[in-house]
Amino acid sequence: MGKKNDVYQKVCDFADRHPLTIAWRLKAHSRVAEEHINDDEEVLYAFAAQKGASSFDIISTFVVVVTNKRIILAQKRLIFGYFYYSITPDLFNDLTVKMGLIWGRVIIDTVKETVVLSNLSKDSLQEIETVISKYMFQKKREYETELTDEERAELNSELKDMAVHGERDIE
Repeated sequence: MGKKNDVYQKVCDFADRHPLTIAWRLKAHSRVAEEHINDDEEVLYAFAAQKGASSFDIISTFVVVVTNKRIILAQKRLIFGYFYYSITPDLFNDLTVKMGLIWGRVIIDTVKETVVLSNLSKDSLQEIETVISKYMFQKKREYETELTDEERAELNSELKDMAVHGERDIE
């Protein structure tokens, strides 16, 4: 399966595992993300969420893709055009997770802005936190010391497995 189908498939897998997450038009948003994935990038994990802090805003679905080089946020606008954001590891500051009764939020703090991803099923929060945290730890280690290709491949494989099976099945 090429990367052109990879994003949509991983987002659908996420939606199947976490059906209470509010997300619409996944195929259209996935296509926007796929257009911006470079040939030397590999899709590790993908999910959908509403971009914004309000729990009442249910029409701003974004697809969030973790590649081996960055995090991509993409949304196809209804009539024409799209929104696209890229978060490179050097811009990443912190990650916050907030859980409510039914839905939760993941807040990615970057040097430039704070990205709030909301209306996520509360059972998806730990999985998303684990993926983003492990990914960022790996990238920070790459800046400080050289990771071996084997270590990098092992972590990338673990993140891809989580995209298919979720966190609870991986040990």
